[in-house]
Amino acid sequence: MGKPNILIFYCDDLGYGDVGFNGAEDVKTPHLDRLAASGVCFTQWYSNSPVCSPSRASLLTGRVPHRCGVPDNTEGRGFPGLPEDELTLAQLLKKDGYKTGLCGKWHLGSTPESTPNAKGFDSFYGFHGGCVDYYSHLFVWGADVPLHDLWRNEEEIYENGQYLMHSITREALDFLDKNQDDPFFLYVAFNAPHYPMHAPPEYFERFAHLPEPRRTQAAMVATIDDAVGAIIGKLEALGLRENTVVYFQSDHGPSNERRNFLRQETDEIYTGGSTGGLRAHKASLFEGGIRVPSLMSWPGQIPAGQRCNEVGVAVDILPTMLNIAGVPLPQDRVLDGVDILPMAKGQAGSPHGDLFWGFKNQRAVRRGPWKLVLHPMLDFERFADDDIFLANMEDDPGETQNLAGLRPEIVQELTEAIQNWERDVNLRD
Repeated sequence: MGKPNILIFYCDDLGYGDVGFNGAEDVKTPHLDRLAASGVCFTQWYSNSPVCSPSRASLLTGRVPHRCGVPDNTEGRGFPGLPEDELTLAQLLKKDGYKTGLCGKWHLGSTPESTPNAKGFDSFYGFHGGCVDYYSHLFVWGADVPLHDLWRNEEEIYENGQYLMHSITREALDFLDKNQDDPFFLYVAFNAPHYPMHAPPEYFERFAHLPEPRRTQAAMVATIDDAVGAIIGKLEALGLRENTVVYFQSDHGPSNERRNFLRQETDEIYTGGSTGGLRAHKASLFEGGIRVPSLMSWPGQIPAGQRCNEVGVAVDILPTMLNIAGVPLPQDRVLDGVDILPMAKGQAGSPHGDLFWGFKNQRAVRRGPWKLVLHPMLDFERFADDDIFLANMEDDPGETQNLAGLRPEIVQELTEAIQNWERDVNLRD
């Protein structure tokens, strides 16, 4: 059959509780649920950051955000992003003969040395920045003048009025048609359900029984589900499904930002996205900001119907996919991820000891059942009441009880571990 194909779906602001395979009953995701049932659903899978750019950088480089040079969101058009000397999964697979494509959101730079084509993608359709209007493809938030941001490779293109999620799906199907005879890596980076909260009317009609803003969230998640269904259906029609490993993840937890509302001024906090009972939202190092829906499917290789409760993290995807493809790991740099295929097959536990996060002034570490968060935020604007928060994740995944005062020795051990990690990755606020 030749080298296996690799397909990665990556969503934007999708909450842990926004998909059926994690228990959502109001948001319907039948295609994703079938995909999850065909392989393994990871119940304790983490993003490496609670915001967009760093999470994507870690996914594609196998390195934590501060090590790969993207500790926070990158700026928009004309600004750099992923450093020139960082290697992406696309570059490493392309060197080994894979055809590589990106459809959707990049958010890792738009200078000549940091565009998708410069970072290993043979073909690119999508936008460089953090978000765009789904129909006009303009970036308007904080811009003095709205900036158009839609590209095919290095050429700016205009498709005003075309719903972007449908266009991303169209381009992904076209990539599969054109590259079906070669091993390929296709990275489908959906912009949904990131604001602006746009979906065609028929998607809102599906969820007319739901109250707002959950109805809007459900409509946008349904556009993801339909896209996944169409792309997996194309793999099956081309006879490629058996030889394709499929991975799905959200970039971080759901946003509660006011800008999710389409009206101009509001003091409301957006409650459309669901963390599935986890604490806090996007921008937080509590579980709601970094524990994400995730699955992997590879017929005949990964047993179907699994729910894996072992701990994994997005930096694991690069070494896992390289080992699946038979491509050597780069030896000239530190990789923070490890191959989790044995874990995905149910043959091994988590390969991780300590896992660390740093965003803004927040720090966090997960060691076995223990998780320590220092200076925790609840979202972009609010801080938690406790500046030091220790939780036992086995007993309290919702981080409702602070055990820091009861277990000071664990707080001390984990704080020292964080300090050592800061030195290792040269972390600065």
